[in-house]
Amino acid sequence: MLAGAAAGVVLGILFAPDKGTETRRKIAEKGSEVAGSVKDKYHEFSDTISDKYDAAKQKLSNLVSEGKDMGKDIVNQAKQKADAMKDDIRNPKPINS
Repeated sequence: MLAGAAAGVVLGILFAPDKGTETRRKIAEKGSEVAGSVKDKYHEFSDTISDKYDAAKQKLSNLVSEGKDMGKDIVNQAKQKADAMKDDIRNPKPINS
């Protein structure tokens, strides 16, 4: 879309009844404006992508951390149950008749 607009501006300048030097000056000015606009859009896009990348990276880091914590909790619970079972086997409770 931006390239189409730039082409329209250049064609409009070329068909305007001005001297060659004036036409070239106008084309150079418009070219600089378009280049600046493209550069600005690129930087905006780049910043947006960078921000989204950083946010995704942080979320992933948080998920990994939460996963590690959950894994440690599960291992600790399993160890506690295993220890309780070992204790029950080593020290059986009498059966009441």
